[in-house]
Amino acid sequence: MPLDPLVILLAFGCGYVVSRAGLPPLTGYLLAGFVLSTQGYVSGPAIQAVADIGVTVLLFTIGLKLRVKSLLRPEVWAGASVHMLLTVALFSAGLMGLSAAGFAFFSGLGWPTALLIAFALSFSSTVFAVKILDESGRAGSLNGRTAIGVLIIQDIFAVLFLAFSTGKLPTAWALAVLAGLPPARWVFMRMLDRIGHGELQVLFGFFLAFVAGAWAFDVVGLKADLGALVMGMLLAPHPRAKDLAGALYSIKDFLLVGFFLEIGLAGLPDLATLNAALILILALPIKVILFFLIFTRFRLRARTSLVTAFNLADYSEFGLIVGGLAAANGWLSRDWLLALAIALSLSFVLASPLNRRADRLFEAWRKFLQRFETRELHPDEEPYQAGNWQVAVIGMGRVGTGAYDYFTDKFGPVVLGLDLSPETVDNHLAEGRQVLLADVTDPDFWRKLPRTRSPFKLMVLAAPALETQLHVLDRLKQRGFAGTVAAMAQYDDEVDILREAGVDTAFNIFAEAGAGLGSHICRETEDLGIESQLPDEG
Repeated sequence: MPLDPLVILLAFGCGYVVSRAGLPPLTGYLLAGFVLSTQGYVSGPAIQAVADIGVTVLLFTIGLKLRVKSLLRPEVWAGASVHMLLTVALFSAGLMGLSAAGFAFFSGLGWPTALLIAFALSFSSTVFAVKILDESGRAGSLNGRTAIGVLIIQDIFAVLFLAFSTGKLPTAWALAVLAGLPPARWVFMRMLDRIGHGELQVLFGFFLAFVAGAWAFDVVGLKADLGALVMGMLLAPHPRAKDLAGALYSIKDFLLVGFFLEIGLAGLPDLATLNAALILILALPIKVILFFLIFTRFRLRARTSLVTAFNLADYSEFGLIVGGLAAANGWLSRDWLLALAIALSLSFVLASPLNRRADRLFEAWRKFLQRFETRELHPDEEPYQAGNWQVAVIGMGRVGTGAYDYFTDKFGPVVLGLDLSPETVDNHLAEGRQVLLADVTDPDFWRKLPRTRSPFKLMVLAAPALETQLHVLDRLKQRGFAGTVAAMAQYDDEVDILREAGVDTAFNIFAEAGAGLGSHICRETEDLGIESQLPDEG
């Protein structure tokens, strides 16, 4: 299918309409795909190429934000494994029950086929989850790190399945590629130090994702997408990894439009196929409930467990790969491919508002859900110790750190920094700052924060996501906060939104950068030798 103007028009139009309705734009792209399919459009090389590039860049940027040790946490590797075993067992039994009950679409299913379909349905979508987490600014939170970790463990299972089901084991050269990763990492780290911040940085990112990562893995029989992810993880500790991810951010978002269009272009089903897809959607709550129960057994709080389960409350594009492989080998009818594609699309549409309303749903079900919490909580969920704080800086990136240091110099050790990234918190603690690991979008954060001898008088919102800042403002209003609230914004229209939402002062960080530079120069330089031409006062 050529990438003609109608495709772009519908993708933009549907994305814009659903975003104004408070839904993620990706649901609009899915809708655009369905509309195009009714007009005879089918996915072709152009859309598929855009989708594949977008997914590869996405996985590379995920890797840039990920630490290997996060995969070693029990709630990640054990949680993902237990969930997959239970889901496959329950779903395969359910499919066989439908077959025995005489449902036409499910008739003739044997245990091997049922187990294969259940295995495909046990996966959650990496693309969808990361997109949702990026848009909400929660990718670095405990629930975000847990969800991404589970998805990576699932990716490892996918690699093993593809290797054994196709009979194409990795070549002997795969060991050489894996052995070459440490020296390659050293070289790429040095290059990233010297690459600059322009278009060469973006091109270097594409080289790492597609050549050093995806192509190197694919050529030796390993999963290409996993190669991009691994390459990102190798460079994650570099100080400029965040800059590299930021440089690729907008490109990644644009290319992922192709991925969601391609899913929608699977087409509209007949009645029997649609009924089968709806039955698969009705089974989706089982995945969510299992995730919630498993995460709470690993000492995560009910709210963290619920939000993480919602992040994973969908089916995966990997299910289509499994279905295609099974159909090619004659294990599955082609009708099942369309049923899986429709179920995947519908799961995205349903999971989008579910994730947007996760906190509201938790508040509505709080008392019931908290019954599943363990007495001993996860170390990252423990209550905070009291301190004599009067100023809170939310978001300890560059802007937040500058604000923290300024207020500390001005008022002394009464400033508390808050950030959701463990690595950021550890770095600040090592430098002597008072910083706590906290997800301020969590309603329980405000309950965990202790009563201090001197209540907060100033809240500085330095988190980059507007949605996070508005959420904090809403919480402050609910708790009757009487102090001053200041917020930063990246765009002028966000300044207006924040002021309308009730902040006392909001500023564009780029507009204020020049004034800050001038103030810094005057402060650091005793005599500039400049003669003032301003009229004398009085």
